[in-house]
Amino acid sequence: MSACGGDPSSTVDASWAIADAPAADAAPIIDAGPPDAPPVSAIKHVIVIVQENHTFDNYFGRWCTAAPGSNPTCTAGPSCCEAAPATDPSGATPVTLDDAANAGHDPDHSKTCETAEINGGAMDRYASGASCSSPQNVAIAPASVVGPYQALATSYALADRYFQPEIGSSSANDMYFTVAKHVFTDNEVKPDSNGAGCIAPTTPRKTYTGVTTIADLLIAHGDTFAFYAQGYDAMLAATFCPAAPSDCPLGLPTTPCDYDPSDVPFEYFAQFIDDPAHMKDLNDLATDLDGGTLPAVSFVKGVGYKNEHPGYGTKLTPGIAQVQGIIDHVASTAYGSDTLILVTWDEGGGFWDHVSPPAPIDQYPYGTRVPLLAIGHFARQGVVSHVQLEHSSVVRFLEWNFLGDVGQLGARDAIVHNIGSLLDPAKTGLAVPVD
Repeated sequence: MSACGGDPSSTVDASWAIADAPAADAAPIIDAGPPDAPPVSAIKHVIVIVQENHTFDNYFGRWCTAAPGSNPTCTAGPSCCEAAPATDPSGATPVTLDDAANAGHDPDHSKTCETAEINGGAMDRYASGASCSSPQNVAIAPASVVGPYQALATSYALADRYFQPEIGSSSANDMYFTVAKHVFTDNEVKPDSNGAGCIAPTTPRKTYTGVTTIADLLIAHGDTFAFYAQGYDAMLAATFCPAAPSDCPLGLPTTPCDYDPSDVPFEYFAQFIDDPAHMKDLNDLATDLDGGTLPAVSFVKGVGYKNEHPGYGTKLTPGIAQVQGIIDHVASTAYGSDTLILVTWDEGGGFWDHVSPPAPIDQYPYGTRVPLLAIGHFARQGVVSHVQLEHSSVVRFLEWNFLGDVGQLGARDAIVHNIGSLLDPAKTGLAVPVD
């Protein structure tokens, strides 16, 4: 292991359950069938690609063409989702979010800042009116940059009511992919795992024990699971922090040039910390695709300068190209016919979006919209879903598809909508529920 791991200041904590939902560690691990039991639907493999810090309007505000505020009910493509207004509520005109703009500005996306900017749903303090406001927070990318994502939306399915699960930064929102509930605020802790010493040295480390995640449920059922993280092997091999790759604009041995374990939510849980059976390098994804060893459920995370995170010299186009490359690679293998690819963003990154977050379903209010794309053989073609979704909806779908019963974590996975509005029942064989 890299010398970046291990620290006497790290803590072990299993006491983070919130009062309004049962503790995740209380959820039973249910063996609902033998290891070779087929999925409920024809979807045998799911790959979830998680990019960073952009709102729906950032990427689709000029692809959608319905009038702002019209709340269309149709679902056939760009005319059935709302365009971003010409100005934000304060009168600010969106700047062009091209590679240079993304590279040069990382908006404050802390809970405190985003709460002020959202301003009770008015969405009017992104450009001005709050201590963290900036005109650069109101930004929309042109088709010349995000065209590949817009083309995927044209060919497959896009959700325009998919919200970051809670207001605040990446790590807090990533937790909803694991246990479908709040664990901590913003990025206030990092995992005590390989690479932790190469990021935010003053941030305390925590390991959660006795906690059941969606991966535990899948594994206990006999389904395979892996998290593919770019730069993971280089971090393992390094004596200290690995040298920055030659194409990383920042050029320093730290985020965004190297593997960041705080972007890998399963690394916070004792049973998965640097477990080679489930923690893999992104290069292993190509090997597993070509070798016929793709797990039933995979999560994919690009290194910082390839996951579109704003600031630090990070451009959008390399991350977009990497996602497209993964999609194309899957399609070129035998897995193309039985794999659903989901592409989403962990949170909005402090950028403006014109749609107010929905009412809270627990004590942790929703943040801004982020895109969700459903891609591949099973996705509806050219459909825009208006069903309210979030990261816990992905967990609910995985429970339904592989375990046959939803809500097993006893958290938001028991409450939120499923992703059936994005999927074609003629292809899935059995209709994936909306609820």
